[in-house]
Amino acid sequence: MTDSLRPAPGLLREARLAQVLTVAWMAIELVVSVYAGMAAGSVALLAFGVDSGIELFTGLVLLRLLVLQTSRSTEEALDQRERQASRLVGWALYALIGYIVISSGIALATGSRPESSPDGIALAAAALVVMLILSRWRRSLGRRLGSPALRADAACSLVCAYMSATLLVGLLLNRFFGWWWADSLAAFGMIWWIRGEAAEALEAAKSGSHCECGR
Repeated sequence: MTDSLRPAPGLLREARLAQVLTVAWMAIELVVSVYAGMAAGSVALLAFGVDSGIELFTGLVLLRLLVLQTSRSTEEALDQRERQASRLVGWALYALIGYIVISSGIALATGSRPESSPDGIALAAAALVVMLILSRWRRSLGRRLGSPALRADAACSLVCAYMSATLLVGLLLNRFFGWWWADSLAAFGMIWWIRGEAAEALEAAKSGSHCECGR
């Protein structure tokens, strides 16, 4: 984090709390979506779970930066760590896009029919609401703290909400209309949002800037 201003302790504690809650929710998303995706054979749910795992990692990186903000770590050292994490996240997200393309393509070509997933539908609906709330809260905190990193991570939460909506539509179409191919199309639809996250992460790794994901 490259901000030189020293934030009020109370505001910094609130930012840490918001980040802890975000990390906890991403862990829930990861576990539930991967479990439900494997049970239903849903490429979209599995892709959503992998993305949640990557966002869990970035959330932990930012939480660490918030904790170290009051330590003796230099701004240069913190920036270097964040660049390294951004580079890893960027390539992991591009790998996820490759997985989606291959898996969804195979599913459509072979006519693989995922089962309906009530757990996945519940998760996608909950994620849509939770991530919108967390994104708005953390964007406000990032603005008050003068933290581009926190604002960028909050923007990524908004991207996660868009992905949740895409996932939810695909799962509902499969459940109520039997449109099995909607699962693969939903996975393909996520590529738009994931691509934006990946590009921003690699850009941040090169320049040290904290662009807002997909915005």
